[in-house]
This record gives sequence, C-alpha cells and structure tokens, in this order.
Amino acid sequence: MNLRPARRFLSGEGFPLAAILLVVFFFCGFPLLLLFKIGLSGEDGLSLALFGEALASRSVLRALWHSFESSFLAAGFATLIGLGLALTIGLTDVRAKGPLVFLILLPMMIPPHVTAISWIQALGPASPVLQWLGLAPEPGSTHPIYSREGIVALLTIQHSPLVFLIQRAALRSFPRELSDAARVSGAGGWRLLTRIVVPLLAPSLLSGFALAFVAALGNFGINALLGIPARYTTLPVLMWRRLASFGPDVLPNVAVIAIILALVTLAALAVQFHFQRRMRLALVGLPQAPLAIRLGRWRGASEAGIWLFVAATLLLPLVSLLATALVPTYGLPLSWATVTLDNFAEVIFYQSVTARAFLNSTLTAGTAALAIAVLSIGLGYYLITGRGLVRKAASATATQVEITFAIPGLVISIAFILAFIRPLPLVDFSLYGTIWIILIAYVSAFFAVGLKPVAAAYTQLDVSLDDAARVSGAGLMRRMRKVFAPLVAPAAASGAILVFLTAYNEITVSALLWSTGSETIGTVIFNYEDGGYTTLAAAMAAITVAATVLLMFGLNLLAPRLQPGVIPWRD
Repeated sequence: MNLRPARRFLSGEGFPLAAILLVVFFFCGFPLLLLFKIGLSGEDGLSLALFGEALASRSVLRALWHSFESSFLAAGFATLIGLGLALTIGLTDVRAKGPLVFLILLPMMIPPHVTAISWIQALGPASPVLQWLGLAPEPGSTHPIYSREGIVALLTIQHSPLVFLIQRAALRSFPRELSDAARVSGAGGWRLLTRIVVPLLAPSLLSGFALAFVAALGNFGINALLGIPARYTTLPVLMWRRLASFGPDVLPNVAVIAIILALVTLAALAVQFHFQRRMRLALVGLPQAPLAIRLGRWRGASEAGIWLFVAATLLLPLVSLLATALVPTYGLPLSWATVTLDNFAEVIFYQSVTARAFLNSTLTAGTAALAIAVLSIGLGYYLITGRGLVRKAASATATQVEITFAIPGLVISIAFILAFIRPLPLVDFSLYGTIWIILIAYVSAFFAVGLKPVAAAYTQLDVSLDDAARVSGAGLMRRMRKVFAPLVAPAAASGAILVFLTAYNEITVSALLWSTGSETIGTVIFNYEDGGYTTLAAAMAAITVAATVLLMFGLNLLAPRLQPGVIPWRD
C-alpha cells in the first residue's frame, strides 16, 4: 500500500485539516455509527431481530404512520404557503418588503415548543384574546388544537418560512431575460407565472418540500405538547416517552426506533436529490434585478392579505403568550386589576432552575457557536483551496456535517447517550448527565448552520490570494490570520449568531440529554408547561422570544458589513 500521499497530507498543511476531520468524526460520525451498530446488532453479531420486532410493534407502526402523515401534510401546506408568499413579495410591487420578510421568517426562529405553548394559550377556553373578543370556547370543552389537524397546522406555520426562504433565494437568481422575452411575446402575468416561473422553480419547490418534511419529521416540541393530549404519538415522542419512563435499560430498543426515524429522513433526502437531478434546468444569462409586476388595484388587497397572515400566525399567539404571563393564575382575564409582573420576577430572580437554565443555554449555545465559527473558517479554507487528497478529505468532512444536520435532533440525542454514557478512556469521566454532552451535541447538530455562510463567503474570494501569500513566504497560520480569517470573519460571525439563535432555545437535542444541574431554557419551559405551571412557562417563553427578536435585530444591524445574502431577510 502506498502511504506517501497520506504522509504528505499529515506532515504538510493538511495536518490542521486532519485535526478538524478527527473532531468532526468524534462529534458527528462516531455517535451515529455506534447508534446503527447497537441497533442492528444481536448476540451473534449483525442481526435485524430488534429491527423486525420494532416494525412488528403496533405502537411503533402507528407512531411511524403518524410521523409520516403529519409531516407530509404539513410539508405540502407549507410549500403552498411559502410559494405564495415568495411569489407575491419576490415578483410584485407590494410595499414594505423588508419588514414583511423579517416578520415572515420570525416564526422559524421561535422554538417549536414555544410556538405550541403560545397557540395552546391563544385558542383555549382561557385564551385572554378570545375572551376579549367573546369567542373563547366553553370552559371544560376540548381544546381545538389537541388533534392531528392542530399538529399539522402548527407544523405548517413553523416551517412555511423555511420554504419561503428557499423560494425567495431561487427568485433572486431568476434571469430577467426570460420574463422580458415572454412579455414581448404577449404573455400576461398569469401565463408568465404558470408557464415559466413556477416550472423553473420546480427543483427549489421540491427542495423546500423535502426540507419542510424532514424538519416536521424530527419536530419534538409541537408533537409532544399537542400530540400527547390528543393521543397522536409520533416517533420522536415515542422515543422520549420510553426513555423517560424506563431509563437507559431500553436504549437498544429506542436505538432501533431512532434508526427507523433516521432512515425515513435519509430516504426522503435521497428522493429529493434523485428528482432534483432529473429536473435540473440550465439557464442562460446572468441573474438581474427581480421582477416588480404591478398589481394595480389588487396591490392593496394583496398587502392586506399578507399582513393579515402575519397577524394571525405571529401576533395572535404572541399576544396570548404575553397576556398569560401577566396574570397571577392561568384562566384569569387580563385587566388592570389582574395584571402582574410576578411571573417574570419568579422566573428571573427566585427560581434557581430557571436562572441556571438561562446560564446553561447561554454558555452552551455561545461556546458551540464560537467553536463552529472557528472550525468553519478552517474547513472552508480547505474546501476552496485544497487539491487532491486534501480537497477530498475536506469534501467528505463537509458531507458528514450535512448528513448530521439532516438527521432529527432526537436521533442525535440517542446516539450521544449511547456513545458517552460510559466513562471516557484514560480520564475515567462520563459526559452523560453533564452540560458537556449538550455542548458537543450542539456542535454536532448545528455545525452545518455555521458552515454554510462561511463556505459561501470563501467562494467569493479569489484563490490567487492564497498563491500570492505563499509566494511571499507566508505559512498556513499566517495566511489564515492575515488574509482569509479577516475576509470571512463577518460571515463566520453571522453563522455563529444563527447557531446561537438556533441552539439557545432548542429542546429537540437536549430533551433526552439534560439532567439536574444541566437544564436548558427549552427543557425548563417544556417541563413548566408539562407540569401545569402555565404562567411561569409563558413568562419564560416570552423572555426567550424577546431575546430572539433582539438578537435578530442585532444581526440586521450587522448587515452592511456582510456579503449580500448572508442574512436571510436582507437582499
């Protein structure tokens, strides 16, 4: 065997990449490989016995069908809504596009369990908003959102912004010459839309549908808070309930369920890639300014419809959430006589678990964001400048990161429990039950979020910069410190903020990893709501929403210093 290429790789400038590859494998590849090994192993080696038992279980099959059904319906509705919003905002002359894009994308940044809590409080018999309007259901009546339809509706609201974001990006690269040629040929707006625009958007539509389907498939917060009362159990909730009820003894069985969920996810992505290759269209010409089709007398109605959608999906639940946080007891109407800040004071100053959760989430999300930014700067450099074995190793590492990001967070949690429940060699220290396992799980789950903007920034740089620095005698570290890191630092900062926003409030990854002392914001909010402390859950959720909005505004202020397209809601 010829080991010279590998030796040159390790002895030269490929050594930092080898370190990055090792870190990524430890965080991303190893836990998932161990998950599949344990889930598909028997007493005599490889065996499908546990897999067959799981597929023969009525509870697993029912949860699998519920997961597929709710995710498919939600992805379909999200695709329709996202496409409609993208076409209206991206192709017409509606006003206030910047604020509209920001508000449409905001639900995507709000944690799913907060979305569920806010809608539970918005539509229930004790809803302060519905009580003001005289539309509240009768006390004691069944909550209308505890149903399959309610789960599908909230999954649609949660993931419509994702589809909108993808379609808007596709429309920004739409060549203006095609629309000009169609107009010269006498095509009207509707014919242009149906015969040219939508067919050309078919690959991005499929991508949006697949990503919405995968996101809904792994969603835990909405499926748990709505599905458990509705007796509509999905695979993530089934895994959580079994592990929460029986502990680590059922890890092999839960691992099999996690593998089933991971295989469904990867199958969906494989189908997406297959059809995207078949539908790939080659466009001639450079993209130009987006269309601005004049709506004429329909512009006012279109704007009113979009703002009404924003109010219904964002304003109503958030107002209900805040109103619930401002009353002493859930169910009391909000008035000057009942309004109080005691719930906010309780969660901020008096509840040690909430103060600890804010600290834990800030430290883990912040540290993960910083680590991902540093690793992304290093990996992105090799993706753009690497050649031969270095380029292949960097691409393989990036692919591993993308696969890990696509797999549902609860599957990542199960994999990390299996990988780190035993003490680590040499140090005799177990990460399980500590804050450290949540931290490295965040790095694994959200690495791709930070890598994407950095990789995009690197593609805009001239590779000759690296050659010029080499000729001048600059080593790798000097080139990174003096040339590349400063140029991609704004994109790395943007990616780090997105990672922080995503990890700060999440619950899907930490739902099975937290323990006493390592609580996160998401788990405490979920436990408050699950335990009946609704006003405290509302107060803590309101604080996290406010923090999310402030961080997004901060990222918005950073926009002039970033490359175009790095911030989703800015052109």
